[in-house]
Amino acid sequence: MPAKGKHRRPKSQGFARTLVVAGVGGAALALPLVGAAGAHAATPAAAHSVVQAAAAPAATTYVVKSGDTLSKIADAQHVSGGWKKLYADNRSVVGSNPSLIHPGLKLTIGQKAAAPAAKSPATATQASAPKAATGSGYALPVQSASVGTAYKTAGSMWSSGYHTGVDFVVPTGTPLKAIAAGTVVSAGLDGAYGNEVVIQHADGKYSQYAHMSSLSVSSGQTVTGGQQIGLSGATGNVTGPHLHFEIRTTPSYGSDVDPIAYLRAHGVSI
Repeated sequence: MPAKGKHRRPKSQGFARTLVVAGVGGAALALPLVGAAGAHAATPAAAHSVVQAAAAPAATTYVVKSGDTLSKIADAQHVSGGWKKLYADNRSVVGSNPSLIHPGLKLTIGQKAAAPAAKSPATATQASAPKAATGSGYALPVQSASVGTAYKTAGSMWSSGYHTGVDFVVPTGTPLKAIAAGTVVSAGLDGAYGNEVVIQHADGKYSQYAHMSSLSVSSGQTVTGGQQIGLSGATGNVTGPHLHFEIRTTPSYGSDVDPIAYLRAHGVSI
């Protein structure tokens, strides 16, 4: 028991001393060992971690192929937000109709596509003005295409017993043009013809464009000669992509005339 009036000296909480005996060449060596008692080791400033923002995934470019849709592309490319997000990011290149995409179109996956460079007024006017092949205002329905099945070719595959138009061999997505000014009297799906457009012209004749992959005109619309009316395709009853083109005396099937002779009569070289 401690003496009266004296206090027991508290044990130091700062350091604890002990001896470690190490043998060096047979001799004993007493070494003091100083340890931190109840203290935390200091953390060097260099040990602090710096949290950096995760890098955004790199954008990629996707080239549209035949048969593609924005929905199909979004699923295959795992686009978060689906086709609507894909369309929103690429509206500047797709345009106002998300259904009108064509082979060769480049879409940006992962970020918003850059807007196409603005055209000068002179260039824009020149590009928007449809070109007619002749001074008569008539043009070919498609450029640089070879003729496949000719008019009046006989065959049991046609209900009339013969081919009622002429086929222009072109890949899906080729721009199709109105051969002359007129009014669209039909635009949409029509059985074996697939997606088609029928235009009435000033001379009372009608031109038909069939098996289209997409349409850019609607019924009742007025068009000019050489104006794009849609893209070629392989819809309806076909064995491959092409443009089936007819000239008719009425809007309906069975009133066909020779389309090549008609174009040549209007100054179109073919």
